[in-house]
Amino acid sequence: MTDVENNTESVPIKQGEDPKSHKDRKTGSMHVGDVDFDPNDPAFAMDATWAEVAHSCCVHSPQEWGMIFVGICMVCFFLYFFLFGLELLGSGAKVMGGCAAGSLFGDDTNPVAGLMIGILATVLLQSSSTTTSIVVSLVGAGSVSIRQGIYMIMGSNIGTSVTNTIVALGQLGDGDQLERAFAGATVHDMFNFMTVAIFFPLEIISGYLYWLTSACVKNFTAQEGEKWEGPIKKIVSPLADKVIKANKKIIGAVAEGGSCDDFYPLECDNPDDPTYSTCTFGLITCDKDTDKCPAFYQATASQGDDQLSGFVVFILGLVILFICLFAMVQILQKMLLGMSTRIIYKATNINGYLAMLVGVAITILVQSSSITTSTFTPLVGMGVIRLEQMYPITLGANIGTTITALLAALLSDAAAMQVALAHLFFNISGIIVWYPIPFLRKVPLHAARQLGKATRIWKGFPIMYIFVMFFIVPLIFLGLSALFTNGAIGLTVLGAMCTILLFAAIVYGVYWWRWKGGKDSCYECLVTRQKRSDAMKDLPDDMEFLKAKIRELQEHTGLIDSDVESVDNTKEGSDAEATNEGASTEEAVESA
Repeated sequence: MTDVENNTESVPIKQGEDPKSHKDRKTGSMHVGDVDFDPNDPAFAMDATWAEVAHSCCVHSPQEWGMIFVGICMVCFFLYFFLFGLELLGSGAKVMGGCAAGSLFGDDTNPVAGLMIGILATVLLQSSSTTTSIVVSLVGAGSVSIRQGIYMIMGSNIGTSVTNTIVALGQLGDGDQLERAFAGATVHDMFNFMTVAIFFPLEIISGYLYWLTSACVKNFTAQEGEKWEGPIKKIVSPLADKVIKANKKIIGAVAEGGSCDDFYPLECDNPDDPTYSTCTFGLITCDKDTDKCPAFYQATASQGDDQLSGFVVFILGLVILFICLFAMVQILQKMLLGMSTRIIYKATNINGYLAMLVGVAITILVQSSSITTSTFTPLVGMGVIRLEQMYPITLGANIGTTITALLAALLSDAAAMQVALAHLFFNISGIIVWYPIPFLRKVPLHAARQLGKATRIWKGFPIMYIFVMFFIVPLIFLGLSALFTNGAIGLTVLGAMCTILLFAAIVYGVYWWRWKGGKDSCYECLVTRQKRSDAMKDLPDDMEFLKAKIRELQEHTGLIDSDVESVDNTKEGSDAEATNEGASTEEAVESA
């Protein structure tokens, strides 16, 4: 909250008006829409009875029930297209970056490179499920070792959290909501980063995930059956497939050593009427079930044309995502406006382990942890769900996404099942470390809150955070690791030197931040940037305000524009004469 909001004083309420602050109510309870609304305020967590919750939920007039029904219908409408936008976002990313993501995979890498490949591939594909399925297929084909696949799976766990971080940007217009939404999104990041920081070096040293999963799949045999598809996918995918459908096979083929160029040029028996059975496919494919091609499929497209189509769909997905997000937030705010936070707190304050089960169930239902966390992120921004409730839901989503991979691995071989189990045990291990013990539970929560507060200082911070943490840092470490795996002595020495310099820079950065005033310097820099941005944003209004004041001054003094100009000219002439007289006097003194 801002300083002004924190220091909100009780304002006398006129008769017939509703209080706008919890300080004005005799009970001291906070309501949605209050000027001092803050989920971190103790007034937010005042207890209520289940009878009050039931009364607030179920006791309404016929007119109120009608408005509630309309509101729910509108929320469901925008939620469907919100999920549709997420689907387009993922499909567009797969088409746009599929070739680049596929070329990242390979077994001639070290553990650090494997981790970074997992991050970058998932960010480019916008789906940890796709990354996991590619890794599983590569392990099953022998193109990637099981150990290397485990490192890539760890990276995909980090990369999947970029989607809900992007969703948090949809609340840039409101400082309070952005702070809470960004904290709610990055608590996923913090858990994943901290879990990798512990178990990545542990896996390198001991290989405990490898040996544990090896024991689990000792007598495993593949099962027969069909791949399970969640009901949400069945509802959303048909519409998304009419727009664009990414060819996941080309990503796997490139990962196995092929090239995107091998799939072009495309061939079609009838280019004017392309179908699945009569055409070949590049990055964009057609629907096998309906035998129809999506709107963005071109029978004469080149690789560049398909990638451009993927970029357009990616942007279209973002636009739909933000529009639906804005609409849902506005509708939910109006539906909850005036409701006591005591009721909301009581209704959402469930046991953390039960919240995990909710996250697991929803993720299995929608088959995507990104959809689960992205749907709850705006609710955190609104203050309906607190960060303490979002955290276990996020952990449950991490477990849920591994269950879908396990179901798919049941139809594959033992190596694929081992990688899927490694994903599951990795997330369970992280939960055991970072959730049951209250002290350790607060660490990722505190880190997420600090990141949320940074958005209050500078609203451009989330964008910078996404580029640095999900692109620049992985690329730096991937580049360093490539120097060691090239085989050339000169590059290995160069890699060692760069690593030493990077380590020294990190140590000095920590020292500068903690003991040389770096934290204050960064704070001042971000504040200055935000002030400059606000000044440029308010400049047109300020100019109009100044013009209005000048007009008022002119009317008050009786001067018009021509009079002002003549006064200015007279003043300039007087100044010039005074200057000339001064110069003449100086010349006379010099002559004397």
